Amino acid sequence: MPVDYPSPVRIDRPFDKSALAKFMAAFPVTAILWPRQSGKTTLAREFAADHFLDLENPRDAAMLTEPQLALEPLSGLIVIDEIRRAPELFPLLRHMVDTRQDQRYPILGSASRELIRQSTESPAGRVAYFELGGFRPGDVRAEHWRDLWLRGGLSPAYTTTNEQASYLWREQYVATFLERDIPQLGISIPAATLSRFWTMLCHYHGSILNHSELAWAFGVSDMTVRRYLDILESTFMIRLLQPWLCQHRQTAGETPRALRSGLGSAAHPARDPVVSGTGLSQQAGRLLEGVRPGGRAARTIGKHREKLALWATHSGAQVDLFWQEHGRNWGVEIKYTDATRLTPSMASAVKDLEIARLWVLYPGDKVYPLAPAVTTLPFTSPGNRWCYE
Repeated sequence: MPVDYPSPVRIDRPFDKSALAKFMAAFPVTAILWPRQSGKTTLAREFAADHFLDLENPRDAAMLTEPQLALEPLSGLIVIDEIRRAPELFPLLRHMVDTRQDQRYPILGSASRELIRQSTESPAGRVAYFELGGFRPGDVRAEHWRDLWLRGGLSPAYTTTNEQASYLWREQYVATFLERDIPQLGISIPAATLSRFWTMLCHYHGSILNHSELAWAFGVSDMTVRRYLDILESTFMIRLLQPWLCQHRQTAGETPRALRSGLGSAAHPARDPVVSGTGLSQQAGRLLEGVRPGGRAARTIGKHREKLALWATHSGAQVDLFWQEHGRNWGVEIKYTDATRLTPSMASAVKDLEIARLWVLYPGDKVYPLAPAVTTLPFTSPGNRWCYE
């Protein structure tokens, strides 16, 4: 069977574009972060930059051999792509933004703890971090939300015309990341070791992590497991949703939940008990938790990304996403059902946590109340302002 490989398809990203514009207006330096192929360069080019410098382009790299001489004559919006290749630029950027009011620097880089460290040490207080991620449900046609769920939000995986090509691309993407990108970050762990760990971790998507169980299965210590998790999280390949710790006597333990970033229902679908084309497994609800919401949910959740937590009790009640704002508690539940209903778990969470509003994200197309403080919220729906505003 012939394979149709990804073709360049432009997909508008209204939420990310609007959010990024606000960052760039407020800060002289905006670092756009996420792994390769997440669309950082494409999105940056939509802002009609006055100057675009790509450090993977030999000509641009040569021009920045004497960076101060190159940057001083410039003004306006100056995009620097793959800035991790020139860490010596960060002290200069601090000087430039302190002495020039007519320059703004969106800087782009693949996921790297080193990039974040360098940027915080040099232009500290002058830089904002924008985690782009993959496509959101509100970025694609409403009827294609399932494709986004299965293939993930990275452009080449989503825009290809068939599942075989998408699977091959994702498989090679993960392999390349583990074999090339990880060593380039100065992390000396054999690619085969991280690959086996990644495969094991795939089965924990949307589930509570058990470090001891992972350590036993992998034949390493708990500390080694935590180190591998830290590497994958700091490079944005996974997210660890930390538990909400409070004084409620029923609160469950301190173990986080794992979510994979941007790679669809699985990085290696053939090895996961998930959807392969038309059928759904019992993991569907947990896998759906990895989809990035659109519209109002995205705007609300996006502001509190670093504050999001998982709340759960020993009796089984839980809230998938929980945060606090202005002294009030808020939550999001994610369900894979066309007609969701108020559950005892939701009622318990609203009562015990005194939640001001609990949104229930689901793959339907209607907004309706389940209780005075509980409202359904579609992932995406044609013409639905909740998903496109």
